[in-house]
This record gives sequence, C-alpha cells and structure tokens, in this order.
Amino acid sequence: MSKTASGASGPDSLRFAFGTLTVLPVRVTRWDREAARGGMLCAPLVGLVAGAGAALAGLALLAMGSGPLLAAVATAAVPAALTRGLHLDGLADTADGLGSGKPAEDALRIMKQSDIGPFGVITLLFVLLAQVAALAHAYEISWGRGVLTAVVSAAAARLALTLAARATVPAARPEGLGAAVAGSVPTRGALLVAAAVTCLAAGAGALVGTYDVVRAAAAVGLALLAAELLLRHCVRRFGGVTGDVFGGLAETAATTALVVLSLG
Repeated sequence: MSKTASGASGPDSLRFAFGTLTVLPVRVTRWDREAARGGMLCAPLVGLVAGAGAALAGLALLAMGSGPLLAAVATAAVPAALTRGLHLDGLADTADGLGSGKPAEDALRIMKQSDIGPFGVITLLFVLLAQVAALAHAYEISWGRGVLTAVVSAAAARLALTLAARATVPAARPEGLGAAVAGSVPTRGALLVAAAVTCLAAGAGALVGTYDVVRAAAAVGLALLAAELLLRHCVRRFGGVTGDVFGGLAETAATTALVVLSLG
C-alpha cells in the first residue's frame, strides 16, 4: 500500500479528511497524528468536492430557469449542508468568544456553550449575506464565473485549515478535533499544498477568461491572508486553536475568496 509523506496511507488520509470535514458516510479508520497530518494535507480535496457539488446545485437551478439569486442561495447552502453547519457554528462561537472581551479561559467556556450570542448572530448574518450576494453577482456575470467562484472559494476555505494545522500553531484545549489536528502538518508541507492549490485555481481561472487567472490566484491568496490574520488573533486571545476556530477560519477564507471572485 502506498504511503503519503505523513506516514499514513493515502486512503487513511482521505478517510480522515472526508470523515471529519464532511457528513459523507466515510468511516475514519485511523485517528492518530499521522492520519491527522495526511488528512489535513488532503483538506483542499474536500473543498474541491464540496465546491463542485455547490456549483452543480447552482447550475441545475439556472438550467431550470431560476435567477442568479436563487442559484446563489443553493450554492451557498450545499457546503453548509455537507458540514451540518459546523463551520458556520464555529464561526459564530468564535465571534462570541472574541466579542466577549473576557480572558482566554472564560472566552473558551463561552465558545463551548450550545447557545449562540449576539456577536455570533450578527457575524453569521453578514457573512451569509456576503456569500449569497457575491455568488449571485458571479452568476450574473456568467455561469462559468459562478462555477469558478463556488469551487475556488470552497477549496480556499479548506486550504486555510491545512495552514492553520501547521506545526507552529498550538491547540487551545487538550481535547477535541482542534487538539487532534493542531500542529500536525509540517509548515513546508502546508506551504507546498498552498502553492499547488493557488496554481490550480489560476489554471481553472484560465478556462473562464484571461483576467480570471489573476483573479482566481488573488482570491486564494487574499483568502489565506484573511484567515491568517484571524488565526493569529485567536492564538493571541485563546492561546491556540479549537475546532470552532477552524470553522471560523474556513468561513472567513471562503467569504473573502467569494468576494474577490465576484468583482470585475
């Protein structure tokens, strides 16, 4: 059986990635640091699948005669459904924790509570509005731009998770998914995956239009920058990352990429 650079087999890494980052019926066969490393390196592939499914939903509605807005709603809904809303929930919890202004221990306790606070509600409202608006405008430009926007933003969102799991980023808690994957990915490996995803995004942009090459690459780069700024702030505030922070990073990167890809 072939091995990835992480030491886990390719199928084990893919099972970890799809089994932890989606609701697809994938059985995780290994739950250790090597599998986590391989799984997080494969995270952008999960985004590719989620983005393709989202784009298909949008195109199906357009083909049936719907307007760009309804297609955008369906496109935004698919990734949320594939994660049971966990990334959106993580975004809301992270916003509540950061917005509380409390010390790290108290903020982490707020994030673990099952309810959602005012900061979380406001953040979810504006993020979802931005995502739907960006997708609707992309579909108005062309169906090709809409597909590019859906796929690249979903891949960029999961790429942000790969970079957030790099070796220099600690976990804020000793338990949970955040602790399982935090620090598991070698920094060099994360950067190589980021470079590969950026190049692939630019290549996909070339299929849509000349300027979309630069637009797609810039969307990935700016998405990672926005996620990195949030990551560093969360590490300062909480002492590290949690599963909620990972969700917040994914939604931040996705929204940034969506906005950039919808421009022009």
